[in-house]
Amino acid sequence: MNIPFNKPHMTGKELWYIAQAHQEGQLAGDGPFTKKCHVWLEMRTSANKALLTHSCTAALEMAAMLADIGPGDEVIMPSFTFVSTANAFVLRGAIPVFIDIRPDTLNIDEARIEAAITPRTKAIVVVHYAGVGCEMGTIMEIADRHKLFVIEDAAQGLMARYKGRALGSFGQMSTLSFHETKNIISGEGGALLINDLEFVQRAEIIREKGTNRSQFFRGQVDKYTWVEVGSSYLPGEIIAAFLWAQLEDATPITTQRLLLWERYHEAFAELEAQDKVRRPIVPQDCEHNAHMYYLLLPSLDARTKFIAALREKDIQAVFHYVPLHRAPAGQKYGRTAGTMLYTDALSDRLVRLPLWPDLGKQQYAVVEAVFEAARSIESTRAEISSKVK
Repeated sequence: MNIPFNKPHMTGKELWYIAQAHQEGQLAGDGPFTKKCHVWLEMRTSANKALLTHSCTAALEMAAMLADIGPGDEVIMPSFTFVSTANAFVLRGAIPVFIDIRPDTLNIDEARIEAAITPRTKAIVVVHYAGVGCEMGTIMEIADRHKLFVIEDAAQGLMARYKGRALGSFGQMSTLSFHETKNIISGEGGALLINDLEFVQRAEIIREKGTNRSQFFRGQVDKYTWVEVGSSYLPGEIIAAFLWAQLEDATPITTQRLLLWERYHEAFAELEAQDKVRRPIVPQDCEHNAHMYYLLLPSLDARTKFIAALREKDIQAVFHYVPLHRAPAGQKYGRTAGTMLYTDALSDRLVRLPLWPDLGKQQYAVVEAVFEAARSIESTRAEISSKVK
């Protein structure tokens, strides 16, 4: 595509830091660049401990282990999310319990959580879709009342806030992604943020193949050994060096993305007024990070035609998740609680537009193509229910 959906942004310092890591001679995990990344994440998110992982998936798996999720346990989560959100808990023998999303933010509907709780419920997993925070005040109150873990899947949430607090700072644990499609990248990569000090030591052990190797290197034990179940969740130092270059520029990267997001948002107000699309909704309490810009089309057929129209102009627009409750594995390993009205309806209508820091003047071509595509698709007010506006 002439204008791809995503193009990884480089700060210009990545290769320099990788060369430094190579020169220092430590290429395995937890070297100097890893430690710099840990400190940065702890300062920016207020986490008691940040641990880099080789993916957000790995961080979710660690969270499931730390929460002692086991066979038969139930974990409440949205169906409109990436497979890793559920898979991490299915690997422990748990049952994902899918509930519907809000029609405005496409986040988990906090008003439906309590009805999904059973005696087997162990945790609530929230997903901050598009870097817009879930209603964490209500969710934490429900979790406290029912003594449940809250795990934040903040894969898309770095540099975003809810009521002034960083996403990822509410639950006992949260996870971040640095995949190349995210705002801050390392190709592949992730992090586990731990907000409850109770889990820090065990998290280090799980991350280091179930050994107390981290304590050994700090001089807290005279030898290290296998102490519990774990796996190899560390990224190499080259990955951390790349990530450090990105974290150093996290503020200007976010600022540029927000500028592009606002340009889209202002440009498409006219189409929304004509009921041809619906723009994203960001509640007043949320400071988003411009992770993505999406539009909701009137129907699945309209979305299909819209994507094809942009493709004809060499512009790559893409849809997003196929809801997990409709997936074969979701039906095999999970169950739904309540209706999935908005999950089903909105997932079929959502399309994401190109958004990356170096998009530049190409954005104007995208805007023009969107107007042409939207106007070519027959749309009526009846096709967009007032319930999903």
